[in-house]
Amino acid sequence: MKTNSVENSVHLRPAETGDADAIAALHAESWRVAYRGMFRDEFLGGDVLTDRKAVWRERFANPKSNQRVIVAEDRNGICGFVCAYGNEDAEYGTFIDNLHVRIDLKRKGIGRRLMAEVARWSIEKYPRAGMYLEVLELNTPARHFYERLGANNIKSWLWEPPGGGEVVALRYAWPTPESLLTPMASD
Repeated sequence: MKTNSVENSVHLRPAETGDADAIAALHAESWRVAYRGMFRDEFLGGDVLTDRKAVWRERFANPKSNQRVIVAEDRNGICGFVCAYGNEDAEYGTFIDNLHVRIDLKRKGIGRRLMAEVARWSIEKYPRAGMYLEVLELNTPARHFYERLGANNIKSWLWEPPGGGEVVALRYAWPTPESLLTPMASD
């Protein structure tokens, strides 16, 4: 597997309570860029950061017992994160609730590393659980990434995002998390 200097300069660690605002800032910026045309412009152009801070502060103040948040850090701070809920669904297993990487570091292997790390955690804590996530139908870069990681689209529905409106959401699933430990062909 070929590695690059960006990937080598990033380390992963479990998130801490003090990371909530940095995670929220990355989450808000990611939404502003990736979800333009999917979420309402009024919402994305508004105070998305305050919305995300409230969510992340609550998640760290009152974490669910099956919550796992892992951050990727470089010399500039948090540059990516993944949030998962172990064995959240009896049929589909561990739920990947969020995966975001700083815009300038996409396609550098950080998202794959975060997914592999949460897969290792799920295998250790919930060995018989599959993994799944939800992604917007119009978010084709994310969908292609998950497909390269071996996920299959198994369901679609209309979803009301923060700020209102309706978008088509998709459920992508892996029968087991082990496939996330195999390097992608493009890496």
